[in-house]
Amino acid sequence: MDMLVAYDIADTQGSGAKRLRAIHDLCCGYGTRVQFSVFECRLSPARYTMLTSELEGIIDTKKDCVHIYHFGGRPLPECKTVLGTPGSREMGDAWLL
Repeated sequence: MDMLVAYDIADTQGSGAKRLRAIHDLCCGYGTRVQFSVFECRLSPARYTMLTSELEGIIDTKKDCVHIYHFGGRPLPECKTVLGTPGSREMGDAWLL
């Protein structure tokens, strides 16, 4: 499955900086960095499960947010996975991919 992983860490000081580095390093092992906090990944279902599990172990679910957009391959029930805070995006907002 082709995926786009985008993350937003609430702060970049103290523990936030540690989470930011840990997420960056983790994503480097799963895909190719295309922007500061965006990675393109080609994952099997098992590797997708491993990635989401590892991300959930790193992020602060009350402050941080990770969006994983799913493209092609064996479809998942949803076209997007959100870990942590969902952010303020409303369904009516434009998507540019």
